[in-house]
This record gives sequence, structure tokens and C-alpha cells, in this order.
Amino acid sequence: MPDVAVVGSGPNGLAAAVTMARAGLAVHVYEAAASVGGGLRTTELIEPGHFHDVCSAVHPMALASPFFREFELAGRIRLEVPELSHGAPLDGGRAALGYRSLERTVAALGRDGEAYRRLMSPLVDRLEGVADLTLNQLLRIPRQPVAAAVFGLRTLEQGTRWWGARFRDELAPALLSGVAAHAVAPLPTLPAAGAGLLLGALGHAGGWPIPVGGSAAIARAMVADIEAHGGVVQTGVRIGSLAELPPVRATLLDVAPPGLLRIAAHRLPPGYTRALESFRFGNAACKVDFILSGPVPWAAAELADAGTVHVGGTRAETAEAEHLVAAGRHPERPYVLVSQPSRFDPGRAPAGRHILWSYCHVPAGSTVDMGEAVTAQLERFAPGFRELVVGCRVTTAAQLAEYNENYVGGDFSAGAMDLRGMFRRPVLSPVPWRTPIPGLYLCSSSTPPGPGVTGMPGLHAARHALKDMFGMPVPGLGRQEAS
Repeated sequence: MPDVAVVGSGPNGLAAAVTMARAGLAVHVYEAAASVGGGLRTTELIEPGHFHDVCSAVHPMALASPFFREFELAGRIRLEVPELSHGAPLDGGRAALGYRSLERTVAALGRDGEAYRRLMSPLVDRLEGVADLTLNQLLRIPRQPVAAAVFGLRTLEQGTRWWGARFRDELAPALLSGVAAHAVAPLPTLPAAGAGLLLGALGHAGGWPIPVGGSAAIARAMVADIEAHGGVVQTGVRIGSLAELPPVRATLLDVAPPGLLRIAAHRLPPGYTRALESFRFGNAACKVDFILSGPVPWAAAELADAGTVHVGGTRAETAEAEHLVAAGRHPERPYVLVSQPSRFDPGRAPAGRHILWSYCHVPAGSTVDMGEAVTAQLERFAPGFRELVVGCRVTTAAQLAEYNENYVGGDFSAGAMDLRGMFRRPVLSPVPWRTPIPGLYLCSSSTPPGPGVTGMPGLHAARHALKDMFGMPVPGLGRQEAS
């Protein structure tokens, strides 16, 4: 009989399973879908031989997350790290360019370059402390208070009406708005500013990696490690209640709060149940995947080298699009995240072909097909794009919710990214991964530090499960560590 059951094989469930298996415990992972990965799946969505990432495509946290650093992910799979981490096109063939090199970025930003340097350089220099603050539970004393103070002051600036005070041109604000809008929140707000500053600093410190073979390569590496340490990963098994699991000593659930309520049924106390029922989800995404007969013909030619392109126009245009989504409307000119993985991983498409991954933000539960709006935005900044489209597949927010029940309403963040959602995730507690049921833990993105392929919710939950139920420390996670 296993010692530990893990329900859900997204990156956080797999991280929890890796940690528990490395501790020498018998671990069994249960996945409802036919394949593992959750947000780490890669498949032939449109035509054979063209491999698309179903959810995540680019992984800013792959080199910075404490879990993946300890796990030595970069030594287990091949990661391509573009020199141009991200960019944001503007009309007239201009673009804001965020290089791995901060100095090169400063030079590319023209007269706002020095102002951008003063904003970002202290964060890049103190990235370890910034990551420690943002990738752990916020309700604690920071281990590096200077880094926390520097990050906090810059978040306060970029998350309020003072966000443009230091800039005189459009490039730097567009670059910063592009990363801040990842949070699916109105701009400017403190959570969006914090997310954007962290992502921007990561773009300069280590870059934004693209896994060769697709995001599924990360999941495969984690499954291989679980199985190498005696764990079992079973797909096609949907757990409806705790009664369906063997009598294990610890259960870790990579599910959103509605899943926890479903699985734990009436065993949770009323107060905790009410807290889960009041947990709020954010707005959503409409995903649009393309097959192209050539690379995207960006008017700003430098964007061909970008791993990620934030297509939204000026800071004001991006903010307007995000405010419309927050008001429950579908922008005519949406903010679109774009990546062309085949530019860095040719095996993702046949010779002469490219795949393009994109999504835009929409209201929660939307059934609207945003394919034409996304195409129009791409055509705006890459004239001739339409003529290159060989195939297209749109996944609405409602369909995204059907694909993964953790994405309630199409919210791939598994919880609203506002101030309440940052601290009450899913409840206000010094140990939010621990539930009131002894031995039962929540390890999804609905717990700190929230969304992103970090593995940290799984690591945090596993740490407490090991301590509470087994009296054990977290084991070494590196390739050469003994189990």
C-alpha cells in the first residue's frame, strides 16, 4: 500500500510527488486525463507533425524556481533561452525589446533607457531575495528585507497612478505593461505590477526558457524521477472522493477549491467549507493556435528573435484592453501573448512550417471565439500574417474550463490575482497548504505562491506533509542525490 496519494499531475502535483518519493515514501499519483502534465501538455492539436503546447509554452520560472533549481531541471531536459526574452510592438514598425542583457535593453529603450535601468537593476541584483519573497507564503518576515523593500517600493510605483512618472517615451512603459498584463488584472494594480517586475527581472537575470520538445518535456522529466524512486503514476483515473483512495498517511490534492470540496465532501468543517465556497476566480483566456507557412513577418524585424511577444500596442492600449475584460467585455483590440516555439525548436513543425502559440484575455466563462480579433492584432503589427495561416484552432474560455477543471471559468491562474487573492489563497493562514483534515493537503496554484510553472505549491505542501505526518525533512532533489 502507498504511503502517499497525490491527486492531479500538473506541475505542482508532480513536484509534491517528486519530493515525497525522494523521501523514500511509496507514492501513487492519480491523473484523471489520459496523459500527465496538466498545464504541461504538448500535442498535435491541428495537424500531425505540428506540436503545440496546450497551456504553458514559455517558462520564466524554470531557471529561477527553488524547486526546479534544486531538481536541476536544466540538466534533465534541453532548454532554449532566447537572447531576446520578450518584446512589445508599437505602430510604425517600432518595438520595445527586453533582452537578457540589461545593458542591451537600456540601449534599445532610447531616452528612457536610464530610467528603466534605475527601476530594474536593483531587482536584478537582488533577484534571489525577490524570488524568495514572491515564491513563498507572503505572510512571513522576509529573509532578505532589503530586497523585499526594494521590490515593494517599485511595485507601489508601477502598481499605482505614478507608474509613468519616470518615463518620457512609449517604449519602456509598453515593455513593462506587457509583462504586468500576464496577471489578468486591471492596470495599474499592485498584483499586476509585482508579477510584471518579477517576470521582467527574470528576463534579464536568466532569460525565459522554451523547453525543446514542448512543455511536456518538463512533465516527463518529473514523472521519470518519481518512477525512478519507486512511485507510480496512473492516468485515466478520476478521484471522486477520499473514500476512493487507499488508506494512505498523506494525501496531496493538485486541485482548485471546488475540487477539494468535491473530494473531501462533508468531512471539512463548516467554517473552512464556507471559506472555500467564497474563494474567487479571475478572468480567463481564449487560446488561439496557428500553423504558419513561414515565420511571423513582424514589422519590427527584431521581434523575430523574441521568445515571447506581448501584442497590445502602447501602455494605454494594453490597460484599456485589460479594463474592458475586467468590466466583462471582449476587447476589439485585445492584449495577446504570442510565442513561436518552432523558431527555437525546429522539431515542433515540419520543414518550412511554424507553429504559433497565442492567447488573449476574456471575461470568465466566455464562449466567444476571439480568433479573428487575435488575427487582426497580429496583422496590425505583422502585415501579411493572414496569408501565412495554414491552420487555426480556437479554444474558448469555456472550453479551457472543460479541458482542466482547475481552470474554473477558463481562469488558468486557479484564482483571482488581486490583493485578496494573493493573501487569501485559498484561506488566510500561515500554512494555507494544510487543510483541517489531518493528512490532507492542497498543493495546486490556488495556494501560494499562485500561478506559474514553479512547482512551489507542491514543494510547500510536501514539506508540511513530511513534517506533520512522517517527521521527516525535505530530501535532496538533485539528479545525484540519494533517495
